[in-house]
Amino acid sequence: MAGEPAHKTVRLRIFGRVQGVGYRAWTAHKAKKLGLAGWVRNLNDGTVECEVQGAREAIEALVAACHAGPPIARVTQVNAEDVSGADVYSGFQQRPTADP
Repeated sequence: MAGEPAHKTVRLRIFGRVQGVGYRAWTAHKAKKLGLAGWVRNLNDGTVECEVQGAREAIEALVAACHAGPPIARVTQVNAEDVSGADVYSGFQQRPTADP
């Protein structure tokens, strides 16, 4: 869209059967393939949280892919919100489980 920066940071929250199905590893693989930086982690409430930085088009591609996830996942909802003032990430990593 006109006026939007070419690079941005977005935080995702993914709901459904997304833990114990390889969702974090799948997300990290997809993000790296798309040239994105950031992290992904499980939350204690059963969701997955992800913060990604990079080109708007690459982030949109990851968000679209997250609606399906890996083959045995059952995604019911993906929330995405822009993040301002985020840390600048180098690479993409899986983080340990955390509280929401």
